[in-house]
Amino acid sequence: MKIEFVTSQGETVTAEAEPGENLLRVAQAAGLPLEGTCEGQMACSTCHVVVASEWFDRLDEASEEEEDMLDLAAGVARTSRLSCQIELTAQMDGLTVRIPAESHDMRRY
Repeated sequence: MKIEFVTSQGETVTAEAEPGENLLRVAQAAGLPLEGTCEGQMACSTCHVVVASEWFDRLDEASEEEEDMLDLAAGVARTSRLSCQIELTAQMDGLTVRIPAESHDMRRY
């Protein structure tokens, strides 16, 4: 299945993924600047993405803990999610998410 990531520069990066994979790991494997400092423990918001509006309602609802972390993220939008909390399913083929301009992967510096 394909996942489309739109960078802060407007470039589209298409990544291959398998059902059951985590969106954060797929983004990192594609070289995108999502740090994921807490490694999926919802103790940070460094994996924040903005889900395309046509996809947002198709995802499982965010937990209260995820909503709390999103409150701390820069550049939050109505369709923001933490990529570490999105487990991909076959029905998500073609999912499109935007990487906020505020995203920086400190592992690269």
